[in-house]
Amino acid sequence: MKIPKLMDRVDLSIDDIPTRWYNVLPDLPRLPEKYIDNSTGAPVTREYLERLMVRAMAGQESSLERWVTIPEQVRDAYRMWRPTPLIRAVALERELRTPAQIWFKYEASSPTGSHKLNSAIAQAYFAKRDGHRRLVTDTGAGQWGSALALACRLMDLDLLVFMVRASYHQKPYRRHLMETYGAEVRPSPGGATRFGRRLLGESPDHPGSEATAVSEAIECVHDDAGSRLAVGAFTNFCLLHHSVIGLETRRQLESIGRSPDYLIASVGCGSNLGGLALPFLEDKLNGADITILAAEPEACAPLTHGEYRLDFADSEGRAPGVHTYTLGHDFVPPPIHAGGLRYHGCAPLVGLIRREGLLDAVAYPQTEVFKAGAEFARLQGYLPAPETAHAIRAVIEVADECKRTGRDATIVFSYSGHGLLDLPAYGRYNAGLLRDVEAEDFVAPRLEGIAV
Repeated sequence: MKIPKLMDRVDLSIDDIPTRWYNVLPDLPRLPEKYIDNSTGAPVTREYLERLMVRAMAGQESSLERWVTIPEQVRDAYRMWRPTPLIRAVALERELRTPAQIWFKYEASSPTGSHKLNSAIAQAYFAKRDGHRRLVTDTGAGQWGSALALACRLMDLDLLVFMVRASYHQKPYRRHLMETYGAEVRPSPGGATRFGRRLLGESPDHPGSEATAVSEAIECVHDDAGSRLAVGAFTNFCLLHHSVIGLETRRQLESIGRSPDYLIASVGCGSNLGGLALPFLEDKLNGADITILAAEPEACAPLTHGEYRLDFADSEGRAPGVHTYTLGHDFVPPPIHAGGLRYHGCAPLVGLIRREGLLDAVAYPQTEVFKAGAEFARLQGYLPAPETAHAIRAVIEVADECKRTGRDATIVFSYSGHGLLDLPAYGRYNAGLLRDVEAEDFVAPRLEGIAV
């Protein structure tokens, strides 16, 4: 019996791990607006950032160096899973009967199952080097928290994680993974902070969001001089670290004589989209016909339904004010299963390229997303995380359009994480119990008395 061909793949050798991160800031049409210190209304100072985050991260956040050397210890840690393969989804192409080629950059081969370890390793390394003893962070679905928990264990650092309450209960396995690595994990909102107690007092069933978890993490950092904030998606330096995704992808495509026509990724804040697409942005600015497409959940879609303006990066208003696309810092998304995409705004760099007309965006309800994820698993064998399934849903739509027009396009998407710890959600979908819970169906608690 002949088994139909499912895929092709392009692999790099371990010596091909990038030696430098790519910083897109020097190549942008204009620089992002400065962060605002909400206590003064003035741009944040270097001292402000260094009290909030790791000293080296404060420097990388505004660096205009196009190339930043990856420390040897970080690159050695990358050898656990990098380079990652670029895989052609032949079975999906055949099912869709599209003339396009569909390739995915498989970031789920990291020890924690997602792309997040690219930056977690770097941030933990610099925290240790700069003499910090504990990192504090937020996490949505738990991919970032899991990655940072492993990174802190490797670098002998303590870690406190505020996990969005809805995911804390929906996704206990990622919490267990973080705790196995040695992290302390608390639900957000929770009773350990003044802000958390306030939210629970106003709404005992508050599901939490990335923004509430950020507020609680920042409160802990301000209360403990030995702690610093680690950031999983929002900052310039985080997207810098993830540029290894796009740099490897470029080399892999060049080796087979292809160039991307579409670069597609899911977006909460934008870490995996930035990692895949930003290394190709200069090509687009120089005239290459590349469509960069962000896929969001319909229930929380700042790029699709939000507005570009100054807003807080967290619910309480303790974080800097930033210019980006936002649904409002007091917006609490419905508790959808793509917990990593439940954030009211996007990274300033992602917001800026959207504002400049360099990024397209589309939003989907979660039943369509899970249908796409399940179809991909049945065809290709890989079960995507709900976040990743948003990108797959967009890929299917683009591939169908290529079929309609007869275009032999190269579609590349970021397979940002596996869904093996999301099986309860897939179980609900398979049983017909999953429904679309969009923003208008969800009566969310909102904060009062905070304005920008």
